[in-house]
Amino acid sequence: MKVSERVKALQRELKTNDLDAYIIPSGDPHQSEYVPTSWKSREWISGFTGSAGTVVITPDHAGLWTDSRYFIQGEEQLKGTGIELHKLTIPHTPQHLEWMKTNLPKGAKIGCNGWMMTPAQIELIQSTLSGNDVSIKTDIDLIGDIWTNRPSLPGKKVFEHEISYAGKSRGEKIAQLRGKMKEAGGNQYFLNTLDDIAWLLNLRGSDVDCNPVFISYVVVAEQEVFLFAEAKKFSKELKATLAKDGISILPYSRISGYLKHLPKGEKILIDKEKISIHLFEKVSKKQFIPTHNIVEHLKTIKNETEINHFREVMIKDGVALTRLFRWLEFSLKKGTVSEAELAMKLKKIRKTMNGYVGESFDAIVGYESNGAIIHYKPEAESCAQIKNEGMLLLDCGGQYLDGTTDITRTVMFSKPSERQVLDFTLVLKGHIALAMAHFPKGTNGVQLDMLTRQHLWRYQRNFGHGTGHGVGFFLNVHEGPQRISPNIGANSKLPFEVGMVTSNEPGIYRVGQYGIRIENLILCKEAESNEFGEFLQFETITLFPIDLQLVDASLLSKDEKYWLNDYHQTVFERLSPNLKPAEIKWLRKKCKAVK
Repeated sequence: MKVSERVKALQRELKTNDLDAYIIPSGDPHQSEYVPTSWKSREWISGFTGSAGTVVITPDHAGLWTDSRYFIQGEEQLKGTGIELHKLTIPHTPQHLEWMKTNLPKGAKIGCNGWMMTPAQIELIQSTLSGNDVSIKTDIDLIGDIWTNRPSLPGKKVFEHEISYAGKSRGEKIAQLRGKMKEAGGNQYFLNTLDDIAWLLNLRGSDVDCNPVFISYVVVAEQEVFLFAEAKKFSKELKATLAKDGISILPYSRISGYLKHLPKGEKILIDKEKISIHLFEKVSKKQFIPTHNIVEHLKTIKNETEINHFREVMIKDGVALTRLFRWLEFSLKKGTVSEAELAMKLKKIRKTMNGYVGESFDAIVGYESNGAIIHYKPEAESCAQIKNEGMLLLDCGGQYLDGTTDITRTVMFSKPSERQVLDFTLVLKGHIALAMAHFPKGTNGVQLDMLTRQHLWRYQRNFGHGTGHGVGFFLNVHEGPQRISPNIGANSKLPFEVGMVTSNEPGIYRVGQYGIRIENLILCKEAESNEFGEFLQFETITLFPIDLQLVDASLLSKDEKYWLNDYHQTVFERLSPNLKPAEIKWLRKKCKAVK
């Protein structure tokens, strides 16, 4: 079926089920950002492939709500579908509920798949639409009724992430969690999020593209750990190892029954924002203790082993990018290279690096106007041809056994315009401001965000996405809980702590012309303690040169020039021992000092 036919089929199901609206979120039963194909309901019904968005379908309207990262992509992908693009004015907000409040009749009946929605989301729907006297049915899967030939869930093998990489054994991590459980008054803890499960148990999988996780649930009790997953995913040896560590593997489908039949007197800790309403309703209210996601916070504080691996993996990734850009420059002298071909070449070069497992996300290769599409993915049949002129934005990352990378570089293949140089230099000044920041302990991402925008604002410029997200260690490239963003939310209000690894990625986008973004990963470290308190700072750990052709050095302060020259000297010193003579010569030129 075409998208328009899918929408009409679902609208027929509304009538059959006596519903006035149906909500289709982007997530899955584990509240994942990136999901297996079988759970990509929003993508299937709309044709929109962005990672964030909500679809609402009524008998006479179909709409997609998404943020500014996807406005251009959304307009393109929704053409001819009959689905209207609703542009969020504030990212990550439920503005579809305000539309429903205005457009649904009083007493409206709303449906959704309770496996895909959290109790917190259902409560928000109820509170926002309270004046409309609506009712919500959470046990209706209309997508499942009309999606024929739906792919089955993946069943790929789970493997051990060795302690030489992880730095802590699963036993140590579980003991740390149990200590937090005891403090909170619970003797069981429910864990739903796939990356947190993988981290806690030092296990990895490949059930989700680019994310080394496996589909599962975990319940940590005082003496045992119950891992709900398909047994066929585990080798005999791994099962035996897990059993020795007090971990029992139970069928994935048994989680509902387990929660429904908790022994009397047991108290289970659950994060209401990280569990489906379907599972939450199985738990007795007398046994439920609300909590935040304890493991997420433990996971984001990288230990010394992880940090050292992060520093080393950046060398490998920097070497790979050096070889990629040298190849690209040489190839463009002879002809053109498609955006998709460049993404494939990058993957091929990364594969030669020790410990490489895969990409951490599909590479964003945006030539000229495509660079303004923030989460653009080139398709071989329709992507642009890169020429030996103009601007290219490349945002990419690798998954290695010893770390996850995420880097964006914007490069120029011909003489840039004055406006391109000014735009790039203002973005660079913001990037450097965050990289150089010293700040008191307790400072959060909302407070830090303005550092990256101040220079753009002075010239009446801005960008529509957050400045930084947490990054996992051989885990999801987007990781919570910390976030650097102008939008005030739970994550952006979280204070930064020593050991957090976060992206630093300001940008500017001119629709139909070009996009500019400079992204490095930064590690939060101690700076100094004095009579004014404890201060923190960032260490930039990504290693690859910034294109100096686009920099107006006259706009840089003495301190900014020092940071840029020092960064390039570090890049050269750390990468060059791993390069061939011709590659060293190329890198030396890219890392020359600005005056």
